[in-house]
Amino acid sequence: MQKKSLKFAALVLAASLSGCGLLPEKVDETKDWPAAKLYSEARDELSSGNYEKAIQYFEKLESRYPFGTYAQQAQMEIAYANYRQGDQAQALAAVERFIKLHPNHPNVDYMYYLRGLINFNDNTGFFDFLSKQDPSERDPKAAHEAFDSFKQLAERFPDSKYAKDAIARMKYLVNAMARHEVHVASYYYRRGAYVAAANRAQVAVNEYRDAPVIEEALTIMVKSYDALGLTDLRDDTERVLKANFPNSAFFKGTVAQSGPWWKIW
Repeated sequence: MQKKSLKFAALVLAASLSGCGLLPEKVDETKDWPAAKLYSEARDELSSGNYEKAIQYFEKLESRYPFGTYAQQAQMEIAYANYRQGDQAQALAAVERFIKLHPNHPNVDYMYYLRGLINFNDNTGFFDFLSKQDPSERDPKAAHEAFDSFKQLAERFPDSKYAKDAIARMKYLVNAMARHEVHVASYYYRRGAYVAAANRAQVAVNEYRDAPVIEEALTIMVKSYDALGLTDLRDDTERVLKANFPNSAFFKGTVAQSGPWWKIW
């Protein structure tokens, strides 16, 4: 009985293996496409929002035609398609690869700009405009990286068509990063950690002098020094606050309330 069972199992296995060989192989429709057609089809898929298929076509294009402008353009398109698809890691990897391979490419300024955008719009990090959470409460790592990318673009390619927008985003990021420091300082103050509060507010004052939130940073410093009994530091900081913000709500005994600071669009 056992021998019959083994023979039957062997027959079933042999039949399944032979059946697999009878199945037609999957045909690659792009096999004989020239570079121009492959690029055109990839662009069509990208325009239609079919990012995954577009990436597949661009990767085939780069693999089959590794030399020339089509391959270089495909590398840029792969970075952009991954960015639009929301794959931040792959997008950044593609950007870094292109910059490393083609540092003197006529469109390398766009890749610096794209790198900034990828970090600027990192929906798992500093910015999340769909939630009610103040983005200053989030980890500012992506904001710093976005700022550095935009700064490199503005400094290396001042005549780039992307430079103006990069500079505008840098100004926004400065305010955002300053607000993050003040948020942390306020957090420490509310919990009675006055030394930490004063120190964190001082960081905002030193590093982001022109940010609108500096008024609040100075106010936190004044209150923290007062709570610590450091009257000289309190009075010095209060003089700075009054000199720069003579109409500050601090001197009126009120705290101005406004809408969410990050909703500027």
